[in-house]
Amino acid sequence: MYHGIVDSPLGPITLVCDGESLVGCYLEQQRHRPAETDFGVRDDHVVAEAAAQLSEYFAGERRTFDLPLSFARGTDFQQQVWRALCEIPYGETVSYGELAARIGQPTASRAVGLANGRNPIGIIVPCHRVVGANGTLTGYGGGLGRKQQLLDLERGHAQLSLV
Repeated sequence: MYHGIVDSPLGPITLVCDGESLVGCYLEQQRHRPAETDFGVRDDHVVAEAAAQLSEYFAGERRTFDLPLSFARGTDFQQQVWRALCEIPYGETVSYGELAARIGQPTASRAVGLANGRNPIGIIVPCHRVVGANGTLTGYGGGLGRKQQLLDLERGHAQLSLV
């Protein structure tokens, strides 16, 4: 496993790869973030491409990511939730209950919330697009302020393209 650190409008982001796929994208002080000493450092094409795509995302030039991802460190249920997160359109939000229904488990909103909180590839796998049933912001491993910033960024760029 290797990592690289890139700057972003949200602060430093640590990108982790296994040489073939991106396995982590962590904000500084994020819950469930592994220690940087757990990974080596080297120039890696996956990290470089993830950094480039994140830069485009923050500039409003990218709405979807095209990167090889690996969820190998999650349970089958977590992986199912993380794949479903990738289907939430840019600039839109869904509730935990809606996401549970999308994966065929409508009574599993709490379990979906726990899996969402364990998402190892934040931003790229857009767990920030999941909100409470009434539309309020709820938990985010990178902090609610950052979640709001990501949603505002996406909504702003989504609205600009409609004009």
